[in-house]
Amino acid sequence: MNGSTIDKQPNGDIWVFGYGSLMWRPGFPHVEARHAMLYGYHRALCIYSWEYRGTPETPGLVFGLDRGGSCKGMAFRVAAMDVEETLAYLEERELITNVYQPRWRPVTILDGPSPGPVTAYYFVADPSHGQYAGKLSDDETVRLVLQGCGKSGLCIDYLTNTYAHLEELDIHDEHLARIIRMAQAEA
Repeated sequence: MNGSTIDKQPNGDIWVFGYGSLMWRPGFPHVEARHAMLYGYHRALCIYSWEYRGTPETPGLVFGLDRGGSCKGMAFRVAAMDVEETLAYLEERELITNVYQPRWRPVTILDGPSPGPVTAYYFVADPSHGQYAGKLSDDETVRLVLQGCGKSGLCIDYLTNTYAHLEELDIHDEHLARIIRMAQAEA
């Protein structure tokens, strides 16, 4: 289950895995939402934001799925009649600079009437892309978070909003909590 390759869109309804803002603001029609676990990748502040939460001159940081570990998030089931429109929307939203690579791979539904593996669509960080920040020190992360401001607002607001929504969904991210505490203390 940890990165086995499928990379083929299933027929009929599809699942979309969200690990950041897609969890609370998917922006596409769906018929159900379930807690899910992705193995082989983890949520990380590993993408320099040049658009939404920063600029090329003063980048912020946003989340990506980076290799290793696991990530708890939300899986959304999209009805077959909405698949084409949903995929177009997601590609426009997530592939603005192509720092993410789309994947069709297994995730595990954790709740609901039929928990277990499903094939889901999601985006992983491209480590060869110029916006890929990789693993940064906490101090460098905080510096970028505090300087970041783009067309969607302040980077620190993105982090605090993400953290609040993760907590509401009973998804705990201690690293994110620490970064926010450090940024608020320094601001």
